[in-house]
Order: sequence, then structure tokens, then C-alpha cells
Amino acid sequence: MLHLLQRRLLLFGGKGGVGKTTCAAATALAASRRGRRVLLVSTDPAHSTSDVFERPFGATEQEILPSLSGLEIDPGAEARQYIADVKARATALFKTSINTRALEQIDIAGSMPGIEDAALFDRLADIVLTRAADYDLLVLDTAPTGHTLQLLRMPASMAGWLRALAESRRQMLPDDRTATDEIIAALDARIARLDALRTRLTSHRDTAFVLVLIPERLPLDETVRAADQLEQAGLPLGGIVVNRVLPEDAGGAFVEARRRQQQVYLSEIDRRFAAAHRARIAERPSDVHGVDDLAGIAAALFPATTVRS
Repeated sequence: MLHLLQRRLLLFGGKGGVGKTTCAAATALAASRRGRRVLLVSTDPAHSTSDVFERPFGATEQEILPSLSGLEIDPGAEARQYIADVKARATALFKTSINTRALEQIDIAGSMPGIEDAALFDRLADIVLTRAADYDLLVLDTAPTGHTLQLLRMPASMAGWLRALAESRRQMLPDDRTATDEIIAALDARIARLDALRTRLTSHRDTAFVLVLIPERLPLDETVRAADQLEQAGLPLGGIVVNRVLPEDAGGAFVEARRRQQQVYLSEIDRRFAAAHRARIAERPSDVHGVDDLAGIAAALFPATTVRS
């Protein structure tokens, strides 16, 4: 899994409760201790990244440790800011032609389902495209798999929709006005931004998706579906992390029964993901909390190199 530490963008996904936040945090810690400047971003509404570090951080970038900063995105706050920005852009574009009723309709749209996803996507795009230059590595701890994959499909679908709007606008205007039309310019700028984001997400050199699971049937089935969807979308799978594997030296009849059951799924994981980089993390006797615990997870993920303290 050492190749992950050389990427520019890592996204950790998986079914809720499998330990993806721990793995994302441990990877960010490992990279920072190897001298890389890292930004760890949480898009999961549960926001346990600051909990696992035992160091609170929030909606603005904040240093957690040397070379490691953290950021937790609040979808509700992002949605409110998103609507405010939409109203400001609409007012600037349409000037006096936009009335109070139209602005009220924008406010109503802000309460509809999906607006938080759109706002979250917009913030992620901004981070990936504008903040990446200030860091060597961005690590994204994402929401549960289905929601994350829906977000990742947005660049292609939104770009297609915006292209149709831009083309419709061009057909409405005389040829001599299309080059200077502010609305067309705004749509084209948005399309270019989406294209740039998709280029980043599909870069096999710079980007990797890491799927985290535990050796049980439901997480395994969900991970198989997620890997298939990533492949269909052209998004690079960088590795599979199998968390909470029972240690070899754990004993007792109950543990032995659980180990036999786990082995069935471990074998199936190895078979289904034979072409993928894989790592296993042993079940720990207590919850993961604090930098020392995270360093232990990092050592399991990246055991072949030393780190500076």
C-alpha cells in the first residue's frame, strides 16, 4: 500500500462503521510523518475525524500536528452558503431583471432534497482544484459508499446539463452577442471547472480510491458493488483495506468460530480483489483514539518504511 503515500488525492470509502475514518486518519498521519504536507478532509456527517485525533477542528483548515491539517465540512452550513452564493450570482448576472419573487424561489429551492449534496460537491471541487497546490496530499474521509459514489458521478452529469443550457442560450442570441454574453461565460466557466475536477478524479497517477471493509457478508457485497461502479466510471481503485481481522493469537471457542467465519470472507476478498493492492488490520482490544493508536494503524497499513516522530 506504500504507493498510496505518493499520490496527491486519496478518497476513503466504505459502509458505515467499518473504520474508514480511522484508516483515512492513519494514512494522513503516516504521510505527514514522512514529510508530506497533508490536508485531511471529512465529508462524513458523523464527523469523527476530530474525535479520533482527540483534537477538535471544524469548518476551517486547522493544524492538527506538524505537516498535518484537518477540515470537517458541515453540509448544512455549506448548503446555506451555497444558496447565498447562487442568489448573489443571479443578481449580478441578471441585474435589475431579477425580482424579489425569483429570489424567494431560490430560497425555496434551498430547502429541497439534494441541495446539501450540491453544496457539498461544490465545496469539494473547490478544495480539490484550489487547495491542492498548498499540500502534497489531500485525504478525503467520505460519507458511506452509496452517497460518495453519487457525488463522484456529478461532474459528468452536471457538465452535460450545463452544456445543454449553454447551447440553448447560444441559439437564443444573435451570433455577434454570444462571445460577450455573461450568462454563457458563467456556464462555460462552470463546465471547465467540472471538466478539471473529473480529470483530477480519474487520474491514475495522482488519485486513488481506497475501499475499507470488515470480513463480513454485507460489507463485502457493498465493496464489490462499489469497486464495479468505480471501474465503470473510470475512477482508479488504489487498494482494499480489510479491517478488524481477528489476531492469530486470539483464542477461545467463540473466537475460533468467529475466525473460521472470517476466513471464509477473507478468502473471498482475496479472490474477488486479486488484482488490487490489499492490506489487513487486526482487531484491537480497544477503540482507536489518539495519535498513538493511529500510529499503530499506520504501521499496519505501511509497515515497510520508518517514520519520523
